[in-house]
Amino acid sequence: MADLIGRGGVRTIVLWPGFKGLGFLDTLAAADPAAFAAVREVVLYDEGEARPPLPPVLADRRIVGYSELAAAAPHCGAVRDAGLGAAVFTTSGTTKAPKFVLHPHRSLTVHAAHSAAAMGYCVGEAATLQALPFCGVFGFCQAMASLAAAAPMALEPFFDPESALDAIARHRLTATNATDDMLERLLAADPAGRRLAGLRRCGFAAFKAPERRDLVDAYDRFGVRLHGLYGMSEVQALYAMRGADDPPEQRVLGGGRPVAAEAQVRIVAADGAGAGERILPDGEAGLIEASGPSRMMAYLDDPAATDAALTPDGFLRTGDIGYRDADGSFVYLTRAGDVMRLGGFLVSPREIEAFLEDQPGIERAQVVEAATADGPRAVGFVTLRPGAELDEPALLGRGRAALARYKVPVRVFAVDAFPTTESANGMKIQRAVLRAEAARRVAAG
Repeated sequence: MADLIGRGGVRTIVLWPGFKGLGFLDTLAAADPAAFAAVREVVLYDEGEARPPLPPVLADRRIVGYSELAAAAPHCGAVRDAGLGAAVFTTSGTTKAPKFVLHPHRSLTVHAAHSAAAMGYCVGEAATLQALPFCGVFGFCQAMASLAAAAPMALEPFFDPESALDAIARHRLTATNATDDMLERLLAADPAGRRLAGLRRCGFAAFKAPERRDLVDAYDRFGVRLHGLYGMSEVQALYAMRGADDPPEQRVLGGGRPVAAEAQVRIVAADGAGAGERILPDGEAGLIEASGPSRMMAYLDDPAATDAALTPDGFLRTGDIGYRDADGSFVYLTRAGDVMRLGGFLVSPREIEAFLEDQPGIERAQVVEAATADGPRAVGFVTLRPGAELDEPALLGRGRAALARYKVPVRVFAVDAFPTTESANGMKIQRAVLRAEAARRVAAG
C-alpha cells in the first residue's frame, strides 16, 4: 500500500472504512509515513456509520464525505486533451515491484466502445453482472463497456456465488465476465443451472488452467456460451476474444480476434539472433506483440521500462507466447517466463499438462522446469479426482509412449492444491513457487 501511494504520487485517498470489517485504516496506519507526503485529502464513504478517527499519517489531511460529492452538481466540462493520462493500473508484481501502467482518456473510452460491440452489450435488453473488482483491468473494462453501451449493470461489491446467482435471476442479466474459479463456484451453487440459464454469454479467463473444456461444456448445457478472452494491463482486458458462436474447441482457447479493427497481433522469434525482429509464419509459436487503440501511453515515471516494452513501430512486447491462425486470430499459450527449454527446444508447459490431464484419475496438472544432472527436465504436479491414487511409474511409462523423450517429466507429484495468489483480476497459480518446490524435490531424489 505504501508503494502504491508513495510511488504513485497519490493526492486523494477514497475509502469505505467500515466495509466488511476489513480494517483499511489499520492497513494505512501500518504503512511507511513517508509514502503519504503528497496526500492532501481523504474521501470517506459510509452508510450511516460514525466517522472513525484517521490514523496519525492522515489525521491532519482534509476530510471529505462521499455524500457531499454525491450531492454536488455533475461536472460538465469537456476533457481538453483526450491524450492526457486518466488511469493507472498495476502489473502483477509477483516477483518485483509492480509497474504502473498509464492509460489516457482516449484509450479507455475508445476501447470501451469496441469491446461493448464485440461483447454484444449494444444489442436488445443486454444487462451485465459486475462481480470483478474495478482496480484491475478485467473488471474495469467490463464496467466501461457496459457504460459505453448504456447497458444496466448489477454491481456486486465482492464476489459471492449466491448473491451473484440471485442478481442474475432477479435482474435478468444476460452477460458477465469471470475467472475459471468464479465459474466453478457458480456452477457448484447452481448445478442444475436454474438461475444461471438467464445468461447468454460469459467471457472467461482461465487462471488455474489454460484450457477449461469442462467448464465450456457444462455451461453449454444451460445455453450459456463461455468464450475465451485475452488481455493485460498494458492493452486492457477484452483486447481480443473468441466468438460466442465459435465451436467449443475454439471457445475454450485464450486469444481470439482483437475487438478493434485497427488492432494488430504478430508473432516474433522468441530466441536466437534477431529475437523480437523476425516475424514468424502462421502456426509457429513465438512472442506475441500487440498494437491498437487500447494500448497504454507508458509506464508511469519509468521511461526505461517503457522503451523496453514498446517496439519502434508501436507494438507492445507482451511477454506472452502464442501463435497466429490463418484466419487472422491468435492463440495464447503461456507466459514467456513459464515456457521451458527442454532438449534444446522451447516447450509450452500446456502441451505436457494436457497429456497429464487426459490420464485416469488426474483432475488438473501444472508442469514446470527443473535442473537435473541430465539438463533441464519437466516436473509435473497434479491434483487427483476423489478416490484416485497416483501410479507414477505407470504414468511416466505412458508418457514415454505418447511424448517426445525430452518432454516426458522426470517426476510427477500429487498435491492437494496448487499454490495460488489473488490479484485484481483473479486467482493465479504461483508457478515460481512450483519451480522452487520442483527443484527441492528433484534434488532430494
